[in-house]
Amino acid sequence: MPELPEVETVCRRLRPAVSGKTIQSVDVLDPKIIRGLDPEEWVHHLIGETITDVERRGKFILFKLTNGYLVSHLRMEGKFFPYDSITEPVKHTHIVITFTDQSTLHYNDVRKFGTMELRTNETIHTTPPLSLLAYEPFDERVTTEVLHRRLERMKTRAIKTALLDQSIFVGLGNIYVDETLFRAGVHPTRPAASLSHEEVDRVRTEAIAVLTEAIERGGSTIRSYANPDGATGTFQERLYVYGQTGEPCRRCGHEIEKMKLGGRGTHYCPHCQQR
Repeated sequence: MPELPEVETVCRRLRPAVSGKTIQSVDVLDPKIIRGLDPEEWVHHLIGETITDVERRGKFILFKLTNGYLVSHLRMEGKFFPYDSITEPVKHTHIVITFTDQSTLHYNDVRKFGTMELRTNETIHTTPPLSLLAYEPFDERVTTEVLHRRLERMKTRAIKTALLDQSIFVGLGNIYVDETLFRAGVHPTRPAASLSHEEVDRVRTEAIAVLTEAIERGGSTIRSYANPDGATGTFQERLYVYGQTGEPCRRCGHEIEKMKLGGRGTHYCPHCQQR
């Protein structure tokens, strides 16, 4: 599933491609993607709207419209492809937006797990799903003290599971939690409440560093992720533990191990991340 760095990369590629363009028509080839409104009503609201910006909140893509927002979540396989002219949709293309200059934006999704819904300026941040999200690691309001207090309340919850909770810390998915905990030297099964102030500070610092580097490298292409230009990310070349099961740790040489934690594959170095 695309995580924060991948979604940020998508936004950065889409912004110059669609900003300032007015929607002339919308073809819904599979209504399963649409949430909240009947597809015909959804299309009616979009026609005539101008996309003024492309923003991101957590893993959500926010197309800022003249009136409100189009909110998209890519889920497992969602992808946007902008074209300079009217282009025939390929297999697994479910939404086609045509602009008044005859350029188009296609939404492609093999598994059809992605979603799109409309929000007003007043409800965008006050209703689910965005209202349920906490601050991102980059937000200056997420100080070590704030994060430590939140984790202290989780007496039995593993730190890996806690960091995946988007109501605690937004933007960290499976890949980047594993990498953050490795760099911070924290075992993924440690109870979140057991982390010292110093350990929480390392987790926060490394989360920011990991996400920043991943954004700079265009995200991680583990399976099928590609940005709207068709290019793949390169952060997978910098992964220490995720997907490295059985390989020697690049820091200590110990074999990287994998286990299931909270239903998620979890990668770690038993030597660098001792219990």
